[in-house]
Amino acid sequence: MPAVRYLRLGLQIGRHVDGIVDAYFGPPELAAAVDAEPLRDPLELVSSAEELLADLEDGWLHDQVAALHTYARALAGDRISYADEVEGCYGVRPTHTDESVFAAAHEQLDELLAGHGTLTERYRAWRNATVVPNEEVVDRVAAVMEEARAWTRRLVDLPDGEAVDLAVVRDEPWLAFNHYLGKLRSRVEVNVDLPISALDLVHLAIHETYPGHHAERALKEQILVRERGLLEETIVLVPTPQSLVSEGIAELAVDLVHADVDFGLAGDLTIERAHEPCRWAAVNAALMLHDEGATEADAQAYLERWGLMPPELAAHLVRFATEPTSRTYVITYSAGRDLCRRYVGDDPARFARLLTDQVRGRDLQ
Repeated sequence: MPAVRYLRLGLQIGRHVDGIVDAYFGPPELAAAVDAEPLRDPLELVSSAEELLADLEDGWLHDQVAALHTYARALAGDRISYADEVEGCYGVRPTHTDESVFAAAHEQLDELLAGHGTLTERYRAWRNATVVPNEEVVDRVAAVMEEARAWTRRLVDLPDGEAVDLAVVRDEPWLAFNHYLGKLRSRVEVNVDLPISALDLVHLAIHETYPGHHAERALKEQILVRERGLLEETIVLVPTPQSLVSEGIAELAVDLVHADVDFGLAGDLTIERAHEPCRWAAVNAALMLHDEGATEADAQAYLERWGLMPPELAAHLVRFATEPTSRTYVITYSAGRDLCRRYVGDDPARFARLLTDQVRGRDLQ
């Protein structure tokens, strides 16, 4: 059965790099069998992916296995350029965004943040003006989450029994993370190593919960797995188009909820939207690190200049771009958002489809 072979392949690759399997709630006996077997040589995994691809018709599962084939090749030591690896995994090719795009955004921000000091100083002061104390993070996220959940329920029928548990953590390469546990439940962790502004808190709450990652996974477990029997949806794999679509959904979700729910951040949203093009600086920095031989210090300085990031956030992003699980993942946020935004347009039914159906990344392009 192709779906079972796909689950096995994903689990076998996941044993090589912790975190590549973002979630698994499929047959426990299959996971136990993979854990009990000897670690497969990456070249064997390349062959397994090729054999499975030969038995698959063009479609969502074929895209997923093709991505795993690329990732297995990289594990096996195949010399793949960073851009080729990203494209092989996610179906979108990272390209350098000209700095003139960032400069234009800086000009707009300079007008919005009029005052004394450099733009970098004024932008950082704006973000720091609404930092949420660590002891308030969970309660504030929970409050935003409930507003966003109500918004989501007006769009789709959330399955009975879905729920989210919240926790704060430290010393992680990400700012927040949704651990989907299966059985319609998620554990969302917020990293409090860095200051979290009120706007950032609203963003991460929506992104990770409703109608972002948790809502998507719970709806797809209910509709695709329980009702339609699509076993391949019981695994979530990081280096695949599945993640590109998922991050695009979560990023677009923030825009959609903000359009209807007043969190008292209208002025902040105007500034953040002006800054949005600068988020592509993260992809440029990853290309610098992996295809151009730049040092981590060079990449950090680039992010500070063009992304207007404080040093600690820029260093955090460099760490994210060099972790084995996330080195190619950087593109998924901005590229996924732009693809989903173009696909949905002004049609909420299309966003509902993203949350509930098996959508291929190439269908959004």
